[in-house]
Amino acid sequence: GTAGFTMQDILLEPYGAEILNLSVSGTTALTALLAGGSLLAFIYAAYKLKRNADPTRVAAAGILVGIVAFSIVIFAAPLNSPNLFRFGTILIGFGSGLFGVSTLIFAMTMIGSAHRGLSLGAWGAAQATAAGIGVAAGGFLRDFINNLSSKGFFGEAMSGIEAGYSVVYHLEIALLFAALIAIGPLCSRRKA
Repeated sequence: GTAGFTMQDILLEPYGAEILNLSVSGTTALTALLAGGSLLAFIYAAYKLKRNADPTRVAAAGILVGIVAFSIVIFAAPLNSPNLFRFGTILIGFGSGLFGVSTLIFAMTMIGSAHRGLSLGAWGAAQATAAGIGVAAGGFLRDFINNLSSKGFFGEAMSGIEAGYSVVYHLEIALLFAALIAIGPLCSRRKA
């Protein structure tokens, strides 16, 4: 899930500039929109989790929001809609925030207090590793796919500069679906 949300971290502003022709201030504002979405998610997660919501279900909701968000971002290019892209960016932040805070709460509550530090350490290591791999893979894949598409490797349909971005965003959706599949058994086990 973390890799699915973070592959776009270094692609967000270049996508806005290259694909949607946003200005420097417009692309910089994307980071603020992403962070604002995350902040809203933290507030919402606190509200839900304080009322004994299952953290795995809140994390799953974050994944679902992320799938919708990346779909919106993908459609922003053919529709040439910067506002749609901005809305998708807010939703990416919201989904990522829900997922992140909920998995942290789950890591803190899944085992007894004697091993809570170990659980949090494992969670932090998994998050950092997944985020690092996700960001590196996102940048590499975008460049690799764009290089191939510029040589006509994928045909005329995927010959533009948006090809690399599109592949990364579709891969992120696939990773989020995989995370949703992985978290499913945790949701049902917590309820039982």
